[in-house]
Amino acid sequence: MIRLSKIEVPGLKQTAGIISRILGNAPLKAGLPPGTTIHVGERKTEQVTISLLDYDREGCRTVAVEAVEECGIYRDRPGITWINVDGLHQVDVIEKICACFKLHPLTVEDICNTTQRPKLDIFDDYLFLVVRMQTYNPANRSLEADQVSLILGENFLLSFREKPSEIFNGVRGRIIGGKGKIRTMGPDYLAYALLDAVVDDYFQALEHLGEEIENLEEEVINAPQRETVEKIHRLKRELILLRKSVWPLREVLNSLLRHDETGLVSGDIAIYLKDLYDHTIQVIDTVETYRDLTAGLLDIYLSSLSNRMNETMKVLTMFATIFIPLTFVAGVYGMNFDPEASPWNMPELSWPLGYPLALALMAVVAGGMLFYFRRKNWL
Repeated sequence: MIRLSKIEVPGLKQTAGIISRILGNAPLKAGLPPGTTIHVGERKTEQVTISLLDYDREGCRTVAVEAVEECGIYRDRPGITWINVDGLHQVDVIEKICACFKLHPLTVEDICNTTQRPKLDIFDDYLFLVVRMQTYNPANRSLEADQVSLILGENFLLSFREKPSEIFNGVRGRIIGGKGKIRTMGPDYLAYALLDAVVDDYFQALEHLGEEIENLEEEVINAPQRETVEKIHRLKRELILLRKSVWPLREVLNSLLRHDETGLVSGDIAIYLKDLYDHTIQVIDTVETYRDLTAGLLDIYLSSLSNRMNETMKVLTMFATIFIPLTFVAGVYGMNFDPEASPWNMPELSWPLGYPLALALMAVVAGGMLFYFRRKNWL
């Protein structure tokens, strides 16, 4: 593995919201001619790192590359070569590696543009695939998207990622340890293994999102707060981003199965790609189900608020109803009329027990109304 020198570039301001997460800083390419290589996206690593694995049926060796130009000797060598590049901000390094394998300038441009939609481009002697990883970050409970570009040649595979990740470590371990059939298969099987690792990461993200939905259901029903709406909308945005990554991937796999005219994908790999296609359908179905559940959570939240409001209004109405007759009694005996001057004599005003009698009357009226409410199950 070689660590290349760091090149300082001006930082790009990270914008908020789903639109910025999808488009990034794509306007930087406005007005440039096609094939112009420029890094579009967020710089996610300090240094570009390159790892090279060269293997066949007999064994595997990790090659330390002293210079980027040395990668070119593996283009036509026997065996299978996997070159992985982490970090896309050093455009000159990406251009040199792609020049070693004679890639089209548009391919180089798309590798450095991290706002690409998952797609498949078929060239004369290689296939170019773009997919998006969606890794769940438990620290901020959000998905982190990273673009992965795969170049499938006759005896090599190039993979370009925005930053180092552990997602391909399992594939690398199987190659080094000679586990499974990966050493006995061609680079098309290696490409399938990497795509399968990406799809497996989708399932892990869905598992965490499912747990969030369950927690939100309990929160919405038992103790909905203002922050609950924010959590629901954030979860909806994450599901939208995941859906934008999975739906095009299904099209990529379908095109890879139906329209590969280069012969780089053998018939033995077709059954694996069909299985991977089924997994993407399963991911899509789960995402759609979660989206429906999330939309239902918002309805439940509004219903819970409405029910709480109704309960509050019912209690206030009961208190008001109880105090209406009490206010009437207090108003009658609080008019301060002179009992001797008034033609309508109010003897209660002169009784020694008039005040406690009025209070007792109020207590009886209030108690009777509470008893009536209880009998009607209003309280």
